[in-house]
Amino acid sequence: MAYHDANNQNFSSQNLNSPYAAGDPYYNQSSGFITPPNGEKSKGKGVSKWIKIGIPLAILVIVGVVVGAVVGTKKSKDSSSSSPAAQSAAAASSSSASVNSALEELATGKFAMATNSLYMVPLYPQVTDTTVFTTPTFASSAKASLTWPSDTFSAATPAATSVRSDRPRLIAPQYKWDVLTDHIAADPYLSYWNETIFGNATDWYNDEPVVYFFDGGNGILDIARQFKQRAKAFSYAYRMTNDTKWADRLWVEIQNVAGNYTTSFGPDYDRWDSNHFLDTAEFSAGYGIAYDWLYDVWTDDQKAAIRFTLIEYGLSFGLQAYNNASSYIGWWKTNTTGNWNCVCNGGLTLGSLAILGDDDTGSASQLLALTVPNALENCAAGPTSDGTWSETQDYWYFGTTGYAEMTSALITATGSDYGMLNDAYTLTGYSHMYGQGLTQLFAVGDTGPNKFSSTANGLFFFASEFNEPTIALYQRDQSDAADPWSMFWYDASVQGAFWDGLPLDRNFDNEIDQWVSMRSTWTDINGTYIGMKAGMNQGRQTHNDLDCGDFVLDAMGHRWAGELGDGNYNALDYFSNDTQSSARWYYYRKMTEGQNTILVNKSNQNVLARPTILGYDTTNDTQGSSTVYEVASGSTAYWYADITSAYFTDTSSAKRGVRFINNRTQMLVQDEITTTSPFQWRMHTNATVSVSSDGTKATLTIDGDEMIVSILSPSSGATFTTSAAVRFDTDPIPPEADQPNPGVTVLIIEMDAGTANLQVLFSPQWNDGTSSVTPPSVDLANWSLTSHNT
Repeated sequence: MAYHDANNQNFSSQNLNSPYAAGDPYYNQSSGFITPPNGEKSKGKGVSKWIKIGIPLAILVIVGVVVGAVVGTKKSKDSSSSSPAAQSAAAASSSSASVNSALEELATGKFAMATNSLYMVPLYPQVTDTTVFTTPTFASSAKASLTWPSDTFSAATPAATSVRSDRPRLIAPQYKWDVLTDHIAADPYLSYWNETIFGNATDWYNDEPVVYFFDGGNGILDIARQFKQRAKAFSYAYRMTNDTKWADRLWVEIQNVAGNYTTSFGPDYDRWDSNHFLDTAEFSAGYGIAYDWLYDVWTDDQKAAIRFTLIEYGLSFGLQAYNNASSYIGWWKTNTTGNWNCVCNGGLTLGSLAILGDDDTGSASQLLALTVPNALENCAAGPTSDGTWSETQDYWYFGTTGYAEMTSALITATGSDYGMLNDAYTLTGYSHMYGQGLTQLFAVGDTGPNKFSSTANGLFFFASEFNEPTIALYQRDQSDAADPWSMFWYDASVQGAFWDGLPLDRNFDNEIDQWVSMRSTWTDINGTYIGMKAGMNQGRQTHNDLDCGDFVLDAMGHRWAGELGDGNYNALDYFSNDTQSSARWYYYRKMTEGQNTILVNKSNQNVLARPTILGYDTTNDTQGSSTVYEVASGSTAYWYADITSAYFTDTSSAKRGVRFINNRTQMLVQDEITTTSPFQWRMHTNATVSVSSDGTKATLTIDGDEMIVSILSPSSGATFTTSAAVRFDTDPIPPEADQPNPGVTVLIIEMDAGTANLQVLFSPQWNDGTSSVTPPSVDLANWSLTSHNT
C-alpha cells in the first residue's frame, strides 16, 4: 500500500518502516514482539529487527506530515555534529542559497521544513532571521479573521441530557463547517491536513472493510480504532464535498462491524468485545460520529439500524458495566484514573449524545447520567498535579484523546464541560512536550498498543480552552496532526513560534512521577537532551517498570541511551499485579535489570519505593525566536534524587543525579551508593560499543557519529563491560520466554559491595572543534550551577 504525506507524495510502507517509535501516535510505539497465533503479528503490527531505542514499527496509517518532504536519517557531518554552542555560527556560515530557500518556505507560513523519517519528528530550518518567528498568541491582528465565529447555541441551564437542536452536535457544529473552507484556503496547516485526510480517506475507500481479528489480551482494539478512523475520515469527506460516495462507503463499514456484511464479525451476542471494553467504547464512538455527522444523509431505516447496533453492542453493555456490580466488564469505572476510564466513558458519551432524542429505549440518557460524573471522579485525575500522565508517556495519548473527545462533545452538544477542564489538563500539554526528547519520547514503561485514532491532537483543544497557544503551535508541526479533530480544535488565528521564550529545562515533582527534562535546543534534532526519573514503582495501572533512576540521552541526532518498551501484552501474568512477587517483574523488559539504572545484587527494585528529589537547578535558559539557539557560556542544569527506598536493607544509601557539562555539550550521570551487596551500573544502547583496553572508556558509534563514555575518578578500579540484553541465568524464570532484543547492547560497570561515588561522563564527538572537558569531582550534595566549571 502507498502512503502520502501532506503534499500527496507517495511513500511505500516498506520505505517508511522505521526502527524507532518517533513519537508518532499513528505508529505502534511498542517495542514488544507480540507473537499472535500461528506466529504472525496481529493485524496492523509489523515485526522489525529493531527495538525501541529501536522500536519495531509498521506504518499503520498515512503519516500526516505537514511539510513538503520526509527525509532520511543520514545527515552530513556539517549538520549533524555541530555542538549546541556552535550552532549559531554554523547557521551563519550556511550557503545563502539554502538560507534564502528556507526563508521562502517560511514565508508560506510553515515552520517545519521536513519530517525525519527515522524518528518522525519535525525538522526546522536553521536560520537566524526571526521576522516570521513571533511570540505565541491567539487572534493576533494579522490573523484575527481566522478566529472561529461565536456559537449561537447556549444553554441557560446546561444538562448532559439536553442537546442543541441542529446537527452536527459532536465536536464540529455547523457554524464551524460554514467557515472551514475559507480557513483552509488561508492557513497552510489546515490546507495540508485537509489534503492528508482526503488522502487517507481515498486509500481506505479503496481498501476492503476492516477485518475482524481477535488479538488475545488486546481483543479487537486495533480493529475498533481503525473503524473509528474511517468513520471520521469518510464523514469529514462527505461533509466537505456532499459526494454521497463517502457516505455509501461508510455505510459498508457500519454494516461490516455490525455483522451484516459479507464476512462474519465476532460472536452474535457480543460483536464489539465487551470483555475488553476499550473495544466497545471505540466502536461506540465511531458509530456516534457516523450517526451525527451524516445525520442529514442517512435514511430513516439507516438511522434505525445504526441506533439498534449501537445500543445492542455498545450502550447496553455500558449500562451493564455500570449497573451490574458483579460484572467484570465495568472494572474501569472504579478508582481507575488511567486511559481505560477516559476511553470507555468517552466512547459511551459520544455514542449517547449522538442518538439522544432519537433513542426510544432510554439507554442514551441513562448512560449520560453515569459517564459524566464517573469521568469527573476518575479520568479527570489522569494527569497528576504537574501534568504528567501517571501511567506512562505513551498512555497519555489514549487518555487525553478520550478525555478531549468527551469534553469537546459535551461542550458542543450541551453547552458545558461540567468541570472536566481542570488545572492538571492545563499542564499536561507541557508534560507531553518536555517528555519528547530531540529524537523520541522519554518513553518509560509500557508504550501501548497501536494508536491509530489516538493522537496528540487533544493539545489543540486544550490550547484553545486554556488559552495556551504554545502547545497548539508545537503540535501543528507533528506528524500526527492531520486528523478531522484538528480541523475543528485548531484555532487558525494562532501565531508565533512555540519555542520563543520556552525554558529548556523543567522539573516534574509530583510524588508518583518525579522526572526531569533538560535540553540544549527545541528546534535542532542534533542538540542534546537528558531525561531522568525517580518516582514510584506502583500507582501506574500496572504499566510501569521497576526503574527508579532510569535515564535517556540524545545527542547528534541519535538516542544513545534508550528504552526497551513493551513486553508481550499477551504473555501469561504480564498484567497480573504490581506487588513485589508479581510475575510481571520476571520479564526482562519490566525488571530492573532491563532498565538504565543501578541494579543491586542482581535483584529487582522495591515496588514500595518512595524516592525524593533532593536537588534541581537551572540557569533558566529560554530559547529566543530564532530556530538557531546558541547556548550561553555557563549554561547548565542539574537534578538529583534519593532513590534509597527503591532498594532493600542491603543498601543504606543510593542517590543518583544528572547534569549538563561544558555548556550543555556533555552530560554527567553520578551515583553515590553504600551497599553490602555487589551492584551494576547498566545502560541499554543501539550503538556499536567498543571498550578501551583499560576498560575506563567506551566508544559508542551510530551512523558514523561517536559518543565517548568515560568512568571518572574517584571510581578507581571501575571498568566497563558489555553484554547482550538478556536475563541472567540465575534470574527467576518468567511464565513465558522473553522477546529477543536484537541490536541492543548493555553497557555495564560491575562494582563490589561498599561505598562508591560513580561518575560517568558522556562526551559527544562534535565535529566543529568543540573540545570535551573533564569536570572536577563534586559530591551530589555540593552540586551547584557553577560547581563543575573548569
